[in-house]
Amino acid sequence: MRISKQTFKDWTLPLAIAAGVMSYFLYTAIPVLAPYKSLTLDTISIVQPTLLFAMLFVALCKVEPSQLRPHRWHLWLLLIQGGLFCLFAFILIALNALPQGGSGEGALIQGAMICLICPTATAAAIVTQKIGGTIEGVVTYTVFINILAALLIPAVVPLVYPQQGLGFIHSFWIIMGRVFPMLICPFFAALLVRYVFPAFHRRVVATHDLAFYLWAISLALGIAVSTKSAIHAHASFRLFVGLALVSLATCIFQFWAGRVIGRRYGQPIAGSQALGQKATVFGIWAAYTFLDPVSSLAPGFYSIFHNLWNTIQINRHSRSETPQ
Repeated sequence: MRISKQTFKDWTLPLAIAAGVMSYFLYTAIPVLAPYKSLTLDTISIVQPTLLFAMLFVALCKVEPSQLRPHRWHLWLLLIQGGLFCLFAFILIALNALPQGGSGEGALIQGAMICLICPTATAAAIVTQKIGGTIEGVVTYTVFINILAALLIPAVVPLVYPQQGLGFIHSFWIIMGRVFPMLICPFFAALLVRYVFPAFHRRVVATHDLAFYLWAISLALGIAVSTKSAIHAHASFRLFVGLALVSLATCIFQFWAGRVIGRRYGQPIAGSQALGQKATVFGIWAAYTFLDPVSSLAPGFYSIFHNLWNTIQINRHSRSETPQ
C-alpha cells in the first residue's frame, strides 16, 4: 500500500515520538554502544540547539520585521503564565511551612510550575502556520515569554527549592546563556540574510516544509532524552502518574485559555499555540537544574501531550482543506 505524502506529513509528529522512544531503547539494548553514551549525549546537546536555531531562522525569514510587534493578548498570556507560576510557588511555600511539610505534594507542584512558566516552543510558529494561524504574534510572544521566564525562574525558585550557589544573577545568566543563542541570534541572522543576501533569503522563503521536518527530528531527539529521564527517575509509581496528570491538566488548560483569549482579539490559533505549545527541552533542563529533578518528568510528559494535540489539529486542518 502506497502512503501519500500528505498522510506522511499528517502523521509525522506521532512517528517522531515513536522514533524517539524506540531509539532510546534500541540504543541501550546494543552493548557495543555503551562506551559512547556520554559522546551521544554531548552530540545531542549540540544538534538540538542547532535544529532549534534553524527552525526559528526559517520562520523569521518568512516574517516581515515590521509585523513583529506586541499585542494586547500577549499581556494576558504573560499574566497567566507568570501569575500562575507565582501562585503555585506561594502554595508550595505555605505547604513547606506546615508542621508536616509539603514533601508529598512538592514535586507535583514544581512540575505544574515548570509546565506553566515554560516558554513557547520555537516550533509553535511552524504549527500555527500549518493549521491556518498567523505566525507573527507567536514569534513576538516567544521573545516576551523567554525574557519573563529568565526573570521569574531565578527570582522565585530559590524561595521554594533553595540551592547553594544559585542566586538570581547566576541563575539569570545561566538561563540567558541557554536562551539567547536559540532566540536572539536567529532574529539577527534572518535580518542579515534579508537585507544582505536577498537571493538566499528568497530560497529560504520558498521552502515549504523544511522547518516542519527539522522540528520532527528535534522532537525525536527530545523524546529520546525525555524517555531517558523517565527511565532513570527515582520516582514512585504514584508520583509518576501524578506528574503525568499534572502535565496533562496544565496542557489542556493552556491550550484552552490561549484560544479563549486569542479569540477575543481575532487570533484563536496563535493564542492557543503561543500559550499551549512549550519548549519542553528547556522545561526539562530548567526543572532538572533549578528544582527537584523528579519534577522534570512533567515537561517530558507535556512534550507527548502537546505534540499529540498538534497532530490532531494538523489532521483536522488537512481534512478541512481537502476537496470533498
